[in-house]
Amino acid sequence: MLSVVISTWRAADVLGPTLAALAGEGGADEVVVVDGGSTDGTREIATEFGARVVDAPRGRGMQLRAGADAARGDWLLFLHADTVLQVGWTAAVAGFMSDPDNGERAAVFRFALDDAAPAARRLERFVAWRTRALGLPYGDQGLLIARPFYAALGGFRPLPLMEDVDMVRRIGRRRLTMLEAVAVTSAARYRREGYLRRGARNLFCLALYFLGVAPERIARIYR
Repeated sequence: MLSVVISTWRAADVLGPTLAALAGEGGADEVVVVDGGSTDGTREIATEFGARVVDAPRGRGMQLRAGADAARGDWLLFLHADTVLQVGWTAAVAGFMSDPDNGERAAVFRFALDDAAPAARRLERFVAWRTRALGLPYGDQGLLIARPFYAALGGFRPLPLMEDVDMVRRIGRRRLTMLEAVAVTSAARYRREGYLRRGARNLFCLALYFLGVAPERIARIYR
């Protein structure tokens, strides 16, 4: 059984396509939307698509942890609210889950942005390299993991930021696979802030994390 866990906060503008991609034959057996207090219709959209809505304190680490606790599946797929899985994702996921050697491994999708700009293609190439060489995928790439392995790792920690980096570091590069399927994420924030500026800020925050700066302090800088 595959449970998809999605953390949300004011995601009404982007959540519909994300949930639509999970529906249909061969899709998710269960979708758990963990909401951090939205008032914009996010919860209603989730309900319309048949997702189960769970409340949790705002913060992606806390929300993903609560969603995993509430989910019933023996496989967990964590997604961002603005990430839409493309055609072929079900076969890629089923293939990974059916291999008994993947019980103590995890998988992510190929990163893509919904923007035709050359800067988007450059960022996609950088993320592909970062995933393969460093074992540091973006949270936008999702995370597919067996529940026993997730539990053995201690699950997502209740961090306000860098919860994805914290998790994949515990998984380790050698136990991380990039699936052939693509996950397309909204580029709205990059278009609004500028690719160079947002990319530099992301790298700066990542550097602070590796230098041991508390995630709470990094979150204030990030925002």
